[in-house]
Amino acid sequence: MQNQPATAATLADLAVILRAGGLVAIPTETVYGLAADASNAEAVLAIYEIKGRPRFNPLIVHCADLAMAETLAEFSPLARTLARFWPGPLTLVLPKRADAPLSDLVTAGLDTVGIRIPNHPLALELIARTGLPLAAPSANPSGRLSPTTAGQVVAGFGDSVPVLDGGPCTAGVESTIIKVEDERAIQLRAGALAREEIEAAIGQPVELPRRSTAILAPGMLASHYAPHAALRLDAVHPTAGEGYLAFGVVPQGWTGPLRNLSPSGDVREAARNLFSMLHDLDAAGVRTIAVAPIPLAGLGEAINDRLARAAAPREA
Repeated sequence: MQNQPATAATLADLAVILRAGGLVAIPTETVYGLAADASNAEAVLAIYEIKGRPRFNPLIVHCADLAMAETLAEFSPLARTLARFWPGPLTLVLPKRADAPLSDLVTAGLDTVGIRIPNHPLALELIARTGLPLAAPSANPSGRLSPTTAGQVVAGFGDSVPVLDGGPCTAGVESTIIKVEDERAIQLRAGALAREEIEAAIGQPVELPRRSTAILAPGMLASHYAPHAALRLDAVHPTAGEGYLAFGVVPQGWTGPLRNLSPSGDVREAARNLFSMLHDLDAAGVRTIAVAPIPLAGLGEAINDRLARAAAPREA
């Protein structure tokens, strides 16, 4: 069923698969997600198994609307203010309701749950058709580059998972994750919603977690989002044999494998292109990808976070 047009019949068929405990790759505005019924322990376990994902790493639950989200978590006044960004690329980590219909595998045994409402019409319609909140981490083998097209999902999992093709993702990096704790907003992961935008909306600073913080949300592992090639960051001048991921100006005379995140130096365009262009350079077969310096402002924070984790030492 992979790569079928997004017809009503396809959505209906995929909803049946999800209600029966199967897995489906779905489009969102951030990256493609590997979705399963969040209340079904066997279905959620299948996500961890097919991805090779550590089970201490919790999953984000995708909801169709605020009413569905309210069946899963307790919303404080600050959380409700933050929920104004929904549908959108913001995940809220909130206290889990005692009666929430969730498998403990989703939360990795924590008393909190990460929730968001994706801003993609096909994802929202599919969730509504199932009537179920869907656990949906990125649809890729754990630790590897997140997929921003249906084809990249197929490259990662072959024909083992049906894919709902919703076109290229418009944001291109994962959601920003904010934990709400005692009316404090703590950013657990930088993402497609800039911290400055959140601070402007809530009228208070967004805190950053201490380095020793336990794994409370996806994207907090030191090594993550990695291509097969090694990454060399803040590279102004690539060297022979490398691929080059540029930002803005390309070094004069460079003739090696090249992708430019944004010729105009736009961090939003760069975020949208990041994973896709890393996929392209990885496919070129280079052993190292040199990456140009990226400014930290706005979505540059999320881009630099992903690159730092992709460049981190990996387990043998």
